[in-house]
Amino acid sequence: MVFSSNIFLFLFLPAFLGLYYLTPFRHRSWVILLGSYAFYAWWRVDFLLLFVAVTAWNYVIGLGIHRAGIGTARARKWVGVGVAGDLATLGYFKYANFGVDSLNEIFLSMGYQPLELAHIILPIGISFYIFQAISYVVDVYRGDTEPTRRFVDFAAFIALFPQLIAGPVLRYKDLADQFTYRTHTLDKFGEGAIRFMQGFVKKVFIADSIAPLADGAFALADPTTADAWLGILAYTAQLYFDFSGYSDMAIGLGLMIGFRFPENFNQPYISQSITEFWRRWHISLSSWLRDYLYIPLGGNRNGTIGTYRNLILTMLLGGLWHGANWTFLLWGAWHGGVLAVERALGLDTSGRTFQVGRWAMTFLFVMLGWVTFRASTIGDAFSFYQAMFSFDGFSLSAVYLQDIRGLNLAVLALAYLVVLVMGLRERLPWQLNPSLVGGLRAALPTLLVPTFLLAVLKLSAESFSPFLYFQF
Repeated sequence: MVFSSNIFLFLFLPAFLGLYYLTPFRHRSWVILLGSYAFYAWWRVDFLLLFVAVTAWNYVIGLGIHRAGIGTARARKWVGVGVAGDLATLGYFKYANFGVDSLNEIFLSMGYQPLELAHIILPIGISFYIFQAISYVVDVYRGDTEPTRRFVDFAAFIALFPQLIAGPVLRYKDLADQFTYRTHTLDKFGEGAIRFMQGFVKKVFIADSIAPLADGAFALADPTTADAWLGILAYTAQLYFDFSGYSDMAIGLGLMIGFRFPENFNQPYISQSITEFWRRWHISLSSWLRDYLYIPLGGNRNGTIGTYRNLILTMLLGGLWHGANWTFLLWGAWHGGVLAVERALGLDTSGRTFQVGRWAMTFLFVMLGWVTFRASTIGDAFSFYQAMFSFDGFSLSAVYLQDIRGLNLAVLALAYLVVLVMGLRERLPWQLNPSLVGGLRAALPTLLVPTFLLAVLKLSAESFSPFLYFQF
C-alpha cells in the first residue's frame, strides 16, 4: 500500500484514525502496531514474518546489552551479534543476487560455469527498518537510550507506518518519550493534515508530471545533448519532489497521531558545496551515516589520509545502501571524492554567504551524480554523460518530442520556480514583512485544499503512483 493511492486515502487512513482516537492512550501502541502490520502486509503477507522476526531479534538484543552493563565485554558481544544479524539479513535479501551476478560475470569471462541461485525478492522497506533497528541496539550499548520494557512500544516504533517504507530514518531515542506521552490537539492534527497535503501535491502533481521527461530521456538509445540535459534536469526535480513529498506526508501523518518526526530536507538545491548538500538532503540518512558509520570508522581523528578514507568509504557504503548495483557504488564514490576534495581545499562549507558560482558548480556536481543514480548500468550512465557533453545536437530529438506534453514542461518550470523561491527566501539577507508572512500562512489552506483535490483526481485517473525510494 502506498500513500498516493485511493485505497489508502479513502479506506485505510480513515479507518485507522477512527480506531486510533477511539482507543485509550495506553493501548494506542497496539493500534499503531496492528495498523502498520496491515499496511505492510498489503504488499506481501509472507515478508511480514521477516519483519516481526527482525523486531523480536533486536528487542532481545537490546535487553541483553542492558543486562550485561554499558561498556562491558559482554555488552560488546551482544551488540556485535545484534548488528551482525541485522547486516546478514540485509545482505542476504538485498545483495545476494548482486553478488552472485557479479561473480558469474567473472566466471563466464574465465570460461567457468555460473553459480546457480534462485532469485531473491527484496522486501519493501528493509533498508530503512534494518537501519532503525541497528541504531536502537547501538544507542542502548552507548547508553544513549534505555531499552524499552514494553515490546509493543518497540515493535510499534519499528513498524510505524508513516515512515516505514521510505523514511525518515528514525531513532528510538528521539521518540521514546513520545511513546510514553504525546499530545493530541486539533491544531496539531491540522498541522499534520496540511503537511500531508503539501507532500501529496509535491508527489502526485509535480513529481509524477515531470517523470515522463526523465523516463523518456533515459530510455533513448541515442539522445541528443538537448535530450540529455532536459532529462537530467527533469530527474533532478522529480527525485526531490517525489522523496521530499513522501517525507512531508510521513511527517504529516505522524503529527496526526501525535508524533513529531525530525525534518528530512532543508532546501538542498541551494547548497554551495557537497558538504552542505548532505546537511540538507535526506538529513536522517546523512546523520545516521555520520553517527553510526563515519565516526565509528574513526571520523577525522586518524589524520588527513584517514579522514579522506573514512569519507569515501562512508559514501561508498551509503551508495550501496541505496541499491545493489555498481551505479550506486559509483554515485557514492563520486560524492565521497568531492567531499574529500572540499576538505582538502579547506572550503568554507557553512553556506553563510551566497556565491552564485559556487552554487552553480555544486548544482552541476549534484546533477552529474544523479545520472549514475538513475541509469540502469554504468555503461548507460557514461553514454548519457557522452550525450550531455558531446554538444552535437542542440534540439530535442523527434523520438523524445513525441512523448512530451506542454503540461510536463510547464510543471518542470513550476518545480524549479518553487525551488528558486524557497531558496531565495532562505538566502535573502532581509526578512519578509511579518504581516505578509502571516497572510500567506492563513491563505495556504485555502489554496492547498483545491490543489490537493485536483491531485487526487489526477491520481484516480492514473490509478497508480509508486514512490521512487520504494526500490531501496
